[in-house]
This record gives sequence, structure tokens and C-alpha cells, in this order.
Amino acid sequence: MTVDVSEHNQVTVKGPKGTLVQEVNPDISVKVEDNQVVFERPTDSKRHKSLHGLYRSLVNNMVTGVNEGYKKELELVGVGYKATNQGQVIELSLGYSHNIFLMVPQEIAVKTETPKGKNPLITLEGIDKELIGQVAAKIKSLRKVEPFKGKGVRFVGEYIRRKAGKTAAKK
Repeated sequence: MTVDVSEHNQVTVKGPKGTLVQEVNPDISVKVEDNQVVFERPTDSKRHKSLHGLYRSLVNNMVTGVNEGYKKELELVGVGYKATNQGQVIELSLGYSHNIFLMVPQEIAVKTETPKGKNPLITLEGIDKELIGQVAAKIKSLRKVEPFKGKGVRFVGEYIRRKAGKTAAKK
């Protein structure tokens, strides 16, 4: 894995899974020393501290992405909810009168499966954490999880706070 910094504060990370590029604010200086990427801020002002942490975190996510990659799994909870994909197009049946077709960027590998007796799963894999999070959030926003029955699109293992319905007050 290699990390290069151009004179315009552009960090390029190359690894076995691919290449990612990130522009860094000119206030923050970036150097590569002894196999470590070092970020330095000019002052301890609140703005410089926040930029320092932001770019350190973004470059760390890039390094992890090109080495190991990222994976997000979504499950569809609800009667009749289905997901299929053909290449980069996901077809979702989420209880509306029509099916929803969603085009996923080429950088993300999509896999849909429907195990027998379980909820349909959508798996997103890629090297860009930000892009995978954006696509997952878009899919989730198509049918948000409702708190009464717990139906909707959620991450695998996500906890949903449930509410009692109107019938709970009648006792």
C-alpha cells in the first residue's frame, strides 16, 4: 500500500483493492513519515482542530478501504418485501403500488439474496466508506422502519425501539 501527497494537498492512497483520492484543506499540512501519514494544524483554534480530526479520519477510512474494503448489509422486514438485482440495478418491492428501481454506482458490488424463511438481504461491498454509507442510507430512506410493527429497511443487527399501539391504553 502506498500513500502519496501532491503539492496541492491531494492525498492518494493505493492498495490491493484499488485507489482513492481526497482533497485536504490547505490549512492542514500532510506528510508521510516512517510509513505513517502525519497531519499538522497551524493553530489550536476550534476550526483547525475540527479540520485536523476530519481529514485524519477520512484518510484512515481510505487506508482501511483499499486494504480490507467495507461491507454493509441491509434486511427488508415486511410481508411481501423483495429485492433482486441485475448488475448494478436493484429492484425493490417494498409494499408500494409499484416496484422501485435503483441504480448503484459501479464502484460498489451489489448482492441480493432471499434465504428461505428469513428476510431478504442486500449486501453492498466496496472500498469507499462514504459512498457505501450514502447508497445504504438511500435504500433505507425508501421505506423507513416504523416503530409499531418494525417493518421497513434496516441494517442487519440494528435495534429498533418499539412502541405500544393504541390497544395498550384501553386496559
